Amino acid sequence: MRLAAILIAAFLIPVIAFAEGRSIIVLDASGSMWGQIDGRAKLEIAREALGTVLAGVPADTEIGLMAYGHREKGNCADIELLVAPGPGTAAAITDAANTMKFLGKTPLTEAVRRAAAELKSTEEKATVILITDGIETCEADPCALGAELEASGVDFTAHVVGFGLTANEGATVACLAENTGGKYIEAKDAGALVEALKTAVVAVEPAPEPEPATAPEPPPPVALEFNLAPQLYLAEGSPEIINGNAWELYQIAADGTQGEGISTEYNKYQGRLPAGTYRLVARIGEARAEQDITLTDADLLEPRIILNAGTLILHPKVTADAPIDGSAALNLRNASGMDGTYYGDTTVIVPAGDIQIAVRIGQARATETITLAPGETIEKDIIVGAGVAAVDAFYVDGLIMDTTQHFVEILAAKKALDGSQASIATSYGPGQLFTLPPGDYVARIRQDAAETDTPFTVKSGERVEVKVVLNAGVLAITAPGARAIEVQDAKADISGNRKQRSYDYAEAKTLVAPGGDYLIVVERGDAKVEAKATVTPGERTEIAVP
Repeated sequence: MRLAAILIAAFLIPVIAFAEGRSIIVLDASGSMWGQIDGRAKLEIAREALGTVLAGVPADTEIGLMAYGHREKGNCADIELLVAPGPGTAAAITDAANTMKFLGKTPLTEAVRRAAAELKSTEEKATVILITDGIETCEADPCALGAELEASGVDFTAHVVGFGLTANEGATVACLAENTGGKYIEAKDAGALVEALKTAVVAVEPAPEPEPATAPEPPPPVALEFNLAPQLYLAEGSPEIINGNAWELYQIAADGTQGEGISTEYNKYQGRLPAGTYRLVARIGEARAEQDITLTDADLLEPRIILNAGTLILHPKVTADAPIDGSAALNLRNASGMDGTYYGDTTVIVPAGDIQIAVRIGQARATETITLAPGETIEKDIIVGAGVAAVDAFYVDGLIMDTTQHFVEILAAKKALDGSQASIATSYGPGQLFTLPPGDYVARIRQDAAETDTPFTVKSGERVEVKVVLNAGVLAITAPGARAIEVQDAKADISGNRKQRSYDYAEAKTLVAPGGDYLIVVERGDAKVEAKATVTPGERTEIAVP
């Protein structure tokens, strides 16, 4: 986010502005710099910060740029002085950082050693500013290097900016700064960057010249730790919401419209932002409210955001005395465009007003409208009113079809004028359960050449067992060398045509077929061979066609 970039730039400014003698910035260009802070790659934030800082550096300031990990992956020797320290190098450093690749390891110890050597710090005061988002990965000891440089007696200082490091990671590089009389500055998030700015100024700024003995100046005003502490309420007079909510902060564009997002915070929030105008958006559940705010550096703003919302607690059930159904889908809508879907037992904050609730359990549905007042909580059972049909298929009575190959379809019992029936639900295999509104239905089972319909009735709150008996068996055909196998009814119709049951390009075919006589036609090249077979319901018939 731009806020992070601005603050990083701010905490770098004191380090460079007050450094005496010659300085080299050592920039981490390892692959981990592609990681993100507040939705932006760290390498983008670092580039923008460098550009901002260097734009304000006096032309006679002698600064250079060294980088590591910018040319090769996995090479601990990938360290290069990109810009030699000298006056007027700001533009060259900015250009080098903007074109740099980020892909290698983190040899930060050797990079600082080379930077110190490049500065020839025995001649005059020298400073290295290391910006790293990772710890040493090339088997070197930054603490030992800091002690070595300090023991050498040279006038050398290293400052380390830990960019997004954890506390443990920061401890492994902080000693490099501390052992040379420098400062370790933690830059982890917006709040930490504010503290880093204070630390950097105190650590680097030279002591002021003694003032003539005059009356003491009044102490400067103490900077506020926070300048924004919003409060969120469902309605006027309701308790403050301190958990489960989100705060979104946006810049306000010059034309007054909502601009770039700055950050998203959660729960009870206190923060500090640069003075300016922002849009503050509060969200919880399906409720949302926004307010434009103006912040200053000297005052704490505590805006009250009123959502004008209430709480719905919904228990979806098949019947009034049934348990809550965890598979239920609840869709909540209102006239203002709210459209949210929840599952099972649901507790949600929604805008006050008329809420249309549509609940679906299996194929059964129920709709209801609830009017909710601001700050009100309504708890309600939503009764869908349905029963369950347990559908199983049988070759013959007592012999279940236990494979997953048969197709199960539930149809409306009532036919349309053209004789068709509406398809309600489909599935495959045995033991299928369908939650359905009360009414009359047909269960259709189909596999290969066999198909049977069985009517049934569903009653609210009841389970009905639906047995569909196909009166079918299994016909297994082998025909070595066959190009195709066709199965027809043995008996022709009045026109002399036989009903085709199956046609497959294969040397073997197994199919479920109703009991009866069949004609098998095997094609081998241009020749056809016929054979007869009889399928007995509940039995397997095997036939080989030579």
